[in-house]
Amino acid sequence: MSAGIGTKLRVAFSRTVEAVAPAPDAAAAARAAVSLHGGGIAATLSYFPAWDGVPDGIVTACGALSRALNGTVPGTCLAIKASPLHFDKDLLRAVATPASAVGMTVVFDALTHAQAGPTLDLVEWLAGEYGTSGTALPARWQRSAADAERLRDAPVRIRLVKGEWADPDSDAGDLSAAFLELVHLLAGRSAPVGVATHDPALARAALEILKASGTPCELEQLRGLPMKRSSRVAGELGVPVRLYWPFGPGWWPYAAEKLVERPYLPKWWMQDRF
Repeated sequence: MSAGIGTKLRVAFSRTVEAVAPAPDAAAAARAAVSLHGGGIAATLSYFPAWDGVPDGIVTACGALSRALNGTVPGTCLAIKASPLHFDKDLLRAVATPASAVGMTVVFDALTHAQAGPTLDLVEWLAGEYGTSGTALPARWQRSAADAERLRDAPVRIRLVKGEWADPDSDAGDLSAAFLELVHLLAGRSAPVGVATHDPALARAALEILKASGTPCELEQLRGLPMKRSSRVAGELGVPVRLYWPFGPGWWPYAAEKLVERPYLPKWWMQDRF
């Protein structure tokens, strides 16, 4: 199957799922944040636009979330992608101003390697404008070590992930080792570091390094993935847990596509649970 045909099939599949399985909206995301907060878990609410989503729709949805929360859940983050907003500062300001007014920190999700540079420029700009911001650093990218050094002393929340998109030059050979190298680079900073992994051994190693250095840290988990064993590690270490909770019309298509790509997930879920 050619790459072009494969892409068209994925788009068609995603749009079909989008049509038959409407994803949670801003009101549902706000209710989830309130519920999680009541259970001692923080939330990062990530907006996934539709395939044909436009910037105005993203601004509108994020504004609706800010109004729904209205400052009732301290520590909540709003995760967005910079590319659907065309890396435009006026559009980002339209999202960040109401979010900041109700106590939310705007953080950027990682996308492709080519988008990393423009995204980090906006991360620093946003921190200067609003006092804080956040971003994700993928361990598989060779550039992430330099990016970690660049943001080490900035008031920026950093979310460490293994990474979904390949490094066009060469991926890190051992992703867990690369992940821990970034942890060591960031250990000792004063802004928070989120350890985004469902691997209990990796979570323990990373959180122990950050705790020993005095760096504020938390375990971040993705809604829908097995998290029983990894969350147990956070509890044993006295580290808070944050749940990455996607919403918006693009979420179920994305999740369905990833389930097709990762048929081992049901088995993993069963192993984690039992």
